[in-house]
Amino acid sequence: MSERIVIIGGTAGMGLATAAHLEKAGHRVVVAGRDEQRLAAALERLGGSAEGRVVDAGSAEQLAEFFAAVGEFDHLVVTVAPHGGAGPIAELEREQLRVLTDGKLAAHLLAVQAALPTLRADGSITLVGAVTAHVGVAGTAALAAVNGAVEAASRALAAELAPRRVNAVSPGFVDTDWWDWLPGEARDGLFAQTAAALPLKRVGRAEDVAHAIAFLVENAYTTGISLIVDGGARLQTG
Repeated sequence: MSERIVIIGGTAGMGLATAAHLEKAGHRVVVAGRDEQRLAAALERLGGSAEGRVVDAGSAEQLAEFFAAVGEFDHLVVTVAPHGGAGPIAELEREQLRVLTDGKLAAHLLAVQAALPTLRADGSITLVGAVTAHVGVAGTAALAAVNGAVEAASRALAAELAPRRVNAVSPGFVDTDWWDWLPGEARDGLFAQTAAALPLKRVGRAEDVAHAIAFLVENAYTTGISLIVDGGARLQTG
């Protein structure tokens, strides 16, 4: 059955891959992001049935206007994630932490809040954290804290908003433009090193995460979980 799915952060990376996957499955998608050019490019890639709007997920006012304009829908997916945030705790700047908390944690919660008046009473919400919430990797304390908070919030929301379903996806290393803050050679080297250490011997693709999100959207008997999609990163012992 075709359902209407709103994807905040759906104009690039995992969000856009999710929109393409769900549209191919016959659903109607509404993608949203902050950048008009990215939105136009995303709509060009997607089919003619896709809708799109510009919205800043960090603004409660813009989100309220966005959902009022979208109207009733069945499922919400939030994939927004600001760039950067990795590095030793000794070098962490207050502004970096603010960007992470405002750009991810607050954006996820504000999107959920704004969606409630028009989200189907037994629909679903899928948030996106990261595997840093589950593993101890040096230099990721801020990322781990924020992603852990997103996933913890999803479990609390599953209890609070039932019968709506609320879940989270926890991606590992995934090749998206989130990594553009790293210079090209450093990025390639990190990916090669990571792939060699992973049991599956490759970094993830946005489509891998899209498949997991689609499962949580479509499976009507799954709520309150964090689905880890990490290529086996948690199995590493050294």
